[in-house]
Amino acid sequence: MKLADAARSADPKNPLRRIVGLYSAVYANMSPLRRAASVVLALGIWELSARLIDNPVFFVSLTGIVTRGTELWQSGVLQVHIATSLAELAMGLLLGIVVGILVSVLMASSAVIEDLLDPWVSLIYSMPIIALAPLFVLWFGIGMTSKVAIVFLMSIFPVLINSHVGLKTADKDYIEAARSFGSSPTQIFVKVRFPSAVPFIVSGIRNAISRGLIGVVVAEFFGSQAGLGFLIQYSAQTFDTKALFVGVFILAFGGIGAVELLRWIEHWIAPWRKEDETS
Repeated sequence: MKLADAARSADPKNPLRRIVGLYSAVYANMSPLRRAASVVLALGIWELSARLIDNPVFFVSLTGIVTRGTELWQSGVLQVHIATSLAELAMGLLLGIVVGILVSVLMASSAVIEDLLDPWVSLIYSMPIIALAPLFVLWFGIGMTSKVAIVFLMSIFPVLINSHVGLKTADKDYIEAARSFGSSPTQIFVKVRFPSAVPFIVSGIRNAISRGLIGVVVAEFFGSQAGLGFLIQYSAQTFDTKALFVGVFILAFGGIGAVELLRWIEHWIAPWRKEDETS
């Protein structure tokens, strides 16, 4: 509730209720400040703890991490690692999203295809794909192909499963209404079923991003010569804790940025969802 809405909804003849309404609105609008304060507090505790421990191998300060990251950036090494991981992640995620949505559409459109593919989806999704990373390196080599394959398998199933659920759980009343107006199955899918599945698809993509980040890091642990995962592993082996946290923070903030971008895309594709949230 906006501050002005609270003021209008409050009873003007009751000052106490008006004050309570305004206080509730202000308290609700303090949410971003509380979140920012939580982050600032955590960072402050981190910096203070690092200075008290005073052991750069065991725990490093945030200022030390920023300084080390600046050094890596100025040397040009960090850009290479970022570009390598970004390319592998982008290609694997794109393939996972596209194939996941297409397969979910096929499964939702045909009971036969769903019966044929569902056991395999459940089987492969439950497998420890990360543990198969060395096998992927053996199959596809130490180049980018093996990394993209791992990211693809890590990211496809969240998209596929969530999209399938969204397509199968579309509101039947809307579907029957569309049929009563003479809509074809294609029109029903485009106008009713797929729009209703957008929140599920976006949720699946969000999970795919986090799983894809894990996949690209683990994939770069095996037979890689560049990438943020390689940077983390090499830094751990050489006890360069500052460089290790540089890689970790870049992955973390990159994941946050990707999720926020996805949220913006969701609001652009499905503006009615934004209206529902603000109403």
